[in-house]
Amino acid sequence: MNTLMKIIGILILLAIGVGYYFRLNEDVQTGDRIIGIAVLASAFILMPIFLYHRWKGKKLKDYTLSDENLKKMKERNRD
Repeated sequence: MNTLMKIIGILILLAIGVGYYFRLNEDVQTGDRIIGIAVLASAFILMPIFLYHRWKGKKLKDYTLSDENLKKMKERNRD
């Protein structure tokens, strides 16, 4: 999973670089499209994979503010 994220991240950075190259030298519209696709790929492909990888095996209950967790926090502050 970690290798997959690195490969996708490098590909996205390369696409942004190629997009800027096209934008500066040849065709502005093609460069903008390449950059836009790279940004969309980072938002809709790389970020969900990263979030799944980081949250795998963790309990969401530990990170939410429930009545039980608020009571624990108050007890810790009293000591």
